Amino acid sequence: MSPARPTRKAAPPLRENNFYERKPIVSRSKFTWPNGARIAFGVMVCLEHYELRPPKGAFLPVNLPGAGGRAPYPDVRAYSQRAYGSRVGVFRVMNALEKHGMKATAAIDVSTARNSPELVSKLRQLGWEIAGHGHAITQVISSKMTDVQERKYIRTALDALEDRFGSRPAGWHSPEYGESARTPGLLAELGVKYVADWPNDEQPYRMSTDGGPLISVPVAVDLDDVFAHWHRKISMERWQRAVTEALDQPLADEQRSGRMMLLNLHPWLIGQPWRITFLEALLADIA
Repeated sequence: MSPARPTRKAAPPLRENNFYERKPIVSRSKFTWPNGARIAFGVMVCLEHYELRPPKGAFLPVNLPGAGGRAPYPDVRAYSQRAYGSRVGVFRVMNALEKHGMKATAAIDVSTARNSPELVSKLRQLGWEIAGHGHAITQVISSKMTDVQERKYIRTALDALEDRFGSRPAGWHSPEYGESARTPGLLAELGVKYVADWPNDEQPYRMSTDGGPLISVPVAVDLDDVFAHWHRKISMERWQRAVTEALDQPLADEQRSGRMMLLNLHPWLIGQPWRITFLEALLADIA
């Protein structure tokens, strides 16, 4: 007689308006930054590993560069293109930010942290904030995971980064912004304080989950370099101008309530020698 298979616990459906108050920005109390600043600007740099052979059952969305029309394994082109980011591109991005006195948040996955000890050392030296970013870009969170699998995925990622950086990450940005209906609750339950997966606002806001409170720090996804350059083919000149326009416009808003922009960058893309000059010019303008 064969043993019974364990029942797979599927993710619950995402209930509408489950995590945050649905209140438009024009109806909120005035939001203020320290010293009366009108807008806060931040940079998140995604440091990702693309696996030659993702584990069995790993979810890869079709819009992931390399996932649509993938080459036969080993997928050397996609693997190498991503590896360029942690081998070359990220150091250009670091230099550009350091030149203008800016620090970033590094959203780093476990595979990159394990495979790139020199990069980990440099991040610690620069004093960048560290956010969890899963295990690899080829292992995206989805509702195909069970509750046990997703909890383990998040916990082991946080544990591995704490081991390498000496402190537990307070923030989380899922690979490809991927979540299941339970992700915010699991993040809060496992001690995460903020999440950067929900690009639905220009202000940080509180989320309520079964695991406890969480802060959403929205990314300006329209300006995310992968969305803008890879998928939408926006020219570098227009992207540079768009970021400055997006920073200027809230300053003219009559409501005069504080806003924010979190710019998401990927060194395998923005760290290319012909692209970095546009980022350097943009940072000079912002500074």
